[in-house]
This record gives sequence, C-alpha cells and structure tokens, in this order.
Amino acid sequence: MLLSPPLRASQSSSIDPRSAGPDAANDADGLPLRQRIAAIAAILGAGTLVVLDGAIANVALPSISRQLHATPADAVWIITAYQLAVVMFLLPASAIGARLGYHRVFAGGVALFTAASVLCALSPSLPWLVAARCLQGLGAAAVMPLGLALLRFTYPRRLLARAIGWNALTIAGATAAGPSVGAFILSTSSWPWLFAVNLPIGILVLAACAKLPRPAPSQDRIDLWSIALNAIMFASFVLGSDRLPSNLLHGGALLGLSIACMLLLVRREMTKKAPLVPLDLLRVHSFRISVIASVCCFTGQMASYVALPFYIQHELGQSTATTGLLLTPWPLAVMLAAPLSARLAQRVPTAWLCAAGGAFLATGLALCALWPIHGNPALPIAVFTSLAGFGFGLFQTPNNQNMLLSAPKERSGAAGGAQGTARLTGLTLGSLAMSLMFGLLPSHSAVHLGLAMAALAAMVGSVVSLLRSPGRTAAV
Repeated sequence: MLLSPPLRASQSSSIDPRSAGPDAANDADGLPLRQRIAAIAAILGAGTLVVLDGAIANVALPSISRQLHATPADAVWIITAYQLAVVMFLLPASAIGARLGYHRVFAGGVALFTAASVLCALSPSLPWLVAARCLQGLGAAAVMPLGLALLRFTYPRRLLARAIGWNALTIAGATAAGPSVGAFILSTSSWPWLFAVNLPIGILVLAACAKLPRPAPSQDRIDLWSIALNAIMFASFVLGSDRLPSNLLHGGALLGLSIACMLLLVRREMTKKAPLVPLDLLRVHSFRISVIASVCCFTGQMASYVALPFYIQHELGQSTATTGLLLTPWPLAVMLAAPLSARLAQRVPTAWLCAAGGAFLATGLALCALWPIHGNPALPIAVFTSLAGFGFGLFQTPNNQNMLLSAPKERSGAAGGAQGTARLTGLTLGSLAMSLMFGLLPSHSAVHLGLAMAALAAMVGSVVSLLRSPGRTAAV
C-alpha cells in the first residue's frame, strides 16, 4: 500500500516527533479550532456516556434483581449481555464505519445507545432489560473504536498525543465516578433512573456530533459472512471462558468453536486489502507489539480488579465501603498519569514510556501480592494501588497513540477496533485466570497467586514494549 510522506513518518514505532521530520512538525490536518472543540465534546461525551453507564450498572445489580424478582445469577446477564454485544461487534462497527463514514456510524451508535437507555428505563422484566442492554452494547461498539479514529481527523498530528491523553483522562474519570454516581442515584431514585439520565446527555452529544470530521468513506464491500464468523468467534470465546471453570466439557466445546471460527475468518480475510480482522495492521511490527502489550497489561489490570476486593475484605477484614475507598486511588492515579504521559510522549520515545508504565504497574501489583500487611492496611494498599494506576495511565496513552499512528489514516477505524478488541481480550483473560485460580486453589492462595500473575503479565507487557525500538520503522 502506497502511503503519503506524512503517513510514512507516522510509521515510526516510537512516534518520536524529533525523528518524524518537518512534515510532522508542521502538520496542518485536523479541524479548525471552533469546530474541533465541538467535535471533541461529542467524542469525549459519548465515551463518558458509554463508560459511566457500564460502571453504574454494576452497582445497581442487587436493586434490579430484587425489584424484577430475578436471581443474582440471572441478574449478571445485565452486565454479560452488554459486554457480549460490545466484543462481538467492535470490529464489524469499525469496518462499517470505514464504508459508510466514521461520523455517520459514530452518531448512529450514540443514537442507538440513547434509545436503548430509554428501553432499559422502561423495562418491565429481566428479559426485556437484557435485550435492551444488548442494544446498548451495539451502540457502544460503534462509539468505542470510531471515537478513537475520529480523534485522528479532529486534531493535527502534533497535538494527537494530547488528545489521546485527554480521552484517557475522561475515561478514567468516568470509571472512578461510576460507583459514586450510581450510589447517589439509587439513594434518591429507583433503578430505572440510572438509564433515564442518559437521554438528555445523549441528545446533547448527538447535537455536537454535527461538528464531527467527515473523512471520505472507503469503497470496500461489507462482508456479512465475515461479520457472522467474527460474532460467533467472540461470543463462543467469552461464553466458553465463562463456562470453563464450572463445566469443562461445555466450556471446552465453545472455545473449540471459537478457534474454528477464527481459522475460517483468518483464511477468508487473508487476501483482502482492508480485512475485517486487521491482519494488514498486525503485519506492522510497531502495531503488533502495541496490541500484544495492551493485552498483557489489561490482563494484569482485570486479574487485580478481581483479586484485590477479596484480599481487602476477606484477608484484611475491611468493609465493602472501605474496599471501595482503597481501590479509588487506582483510577485517580490513571487520571493524573494520562495527561502527563501525553506531554512526555512529545519528548520521549513511546517504547520507553510504555515499558516504564508496565514496570510501575507490575511493581504495584507485586507489592500488593507480597508485602506483609498488619494492622491498618489503608496506607500501604493506597500507595500500591496508586503506583499500579499511575503505571497503567503512563502505559495506556502512548501505547494507544502508537497503535493509532502505526496505521494509515484510512485504517484508523480498524486501529480503534483493534485497540478495543485487545482491551476486551485482556479483560477476559484476566477474569478467566482468576476464575480458574478460585476454582482450583484456596481463596488465600488464589488471591496472592492471582496478584503475582497479574504483576507478571504487566511485566511481560513492559518488556514487549521495549521491542518497539525507537529506530524501527515499518510500512503497511
């Protein structure tokens, strides 16, 4: 594929502006300032809407299950249905966005998410609510990858690292605020208001979508068979991973189906210029390294998110409220590190920043696993989770920046889809690893071994990031 000179400059694995040449320094792409402000409001607003809703829904599960007369096990489908829809349609949404226009599909995703939120608020039964959450997941699947792609067309290249940093800061802030916002709404109103509040926010975001950049759509045909194989592959992977600890036969069969669909999908997509599964981007060394490092660090993050509450409550004897407070420094530290890493990425090779972030994340998790805590655990746990969160924030922004800029501009949607898929794959692997440990080991051993495994996964992500050497350049 032939690339223009600025796109060739963006292939540097370090994305170091000092070595990118004068074209990068004087890049005049992006939107005018006034339109840029409205566009970034739409992108960040939609991201906040999607992340905040997912966070507050977790808090509401006991209330919803009680009022809809559902068992806790059935109520978990409120979360599972949303996540399943997202992971099944991330890559198809990227491909459809490239064909129909990123701005159209992104705005359509916001509209679908907002309308589905109304259906959630009006749900008279659990099956109705689960179906509405599936629709919400479809809307979120369009917002997540295409929002990242639209950032690239909204900002000049020299400011893109800062934009990605603000995006990471916004997502971390929404994640941190989610439980508190959900608890506040539930303390003053019933659970349907958790979803009803999305209506006015969604309408404002839709209004701002009118100012989104409008890159020309591609002429590539949408392959419905590939979309179906992709959906079955990810659905069977998520469901099989969930069933494996409790039913080895069923879980193994679903994972086998996932592998078969993956092989068929890769064979079908191998020769395409713009494949649904971004095989063309995975051939780029810098992009491939970023994807692997992302999976590793998100695996460590999810495993620690599962293990730490058990550690704090069961071993350290703390209350649920105290557990929430002790885990709060993590997203707050991500919020601090995200804009800092964006600034550093303009001066320091991103390979070094990602490696340092992964090492900080691994150190914080290793300290949680190994440090002997007696008496009041608040200070050491807060320090360790802050260190882990700071490392994750330091890693995430430059890694996402490198992933986005390693792809040609016309494949920005595919890069965003790959970023989201890597994140969800890591989260699933981390959750599966902890489920297996809890099923095979006593709780005490599972928690400490899980935290040690999380630290190891993060350290692997750190080491892998160093393979993206500053001098290496790849072409798509």
